[in-house]
Amino acid sequence: MGSTLYDEVGGLDGLRRLSAAFYDRVLADEVLAPVFAHFTPTHLDHVAVWLAEVFGGPADFSARLGGHQALLRSHLGLGIRDEHRQRWLELMAAAINEVLPGRPELAAVLMDYFGWGTAIAQVVSQDPVGTDLGDPGPTPRWGHEGLLG
Repeated sequence: MGSTLYDEVGGLDGLRRLSAAFYDRVLADEVLAPVFAHFTPTHLDHVAVWLAEVFGGPADFSARLGGHQALLRSHLGLGIRDEHRQRWLELMAAAINEVLPGRPELAAVLMDYFGWGTAIAQVVSQDPVGTDLGDPGPTPRWGHEGLLG
């Protein structure tokens, strides 16, 4: 078993597979597809790079893609509702089961992160685009016991 979640999910390749399996579901879903109307294939890669950093891999999201601030800003104005968040979590759970089958302990840790992260995204999404979020601090890191640091 790898020392980080990043290792356990198969590194960036594993996270790209997870992201692809998830967004295949999202874009076909009547509840979530409208929220992702501006989805691009680049988004899929950015999500994988973000998750890599959160789960203990290279800090490339912070280095190349604007870090925690940019991730939060990308959710401004989306107006995420409870039903959106619930459906997001259902589809992510299904994607995890497809890409990482038979690993319930790993799935549970990943879903703990996604539950935590989507709650923050939902709150931020209620503010309009351009809202000053202040300094959110560094990209969070997540391990087997939850939020690190």
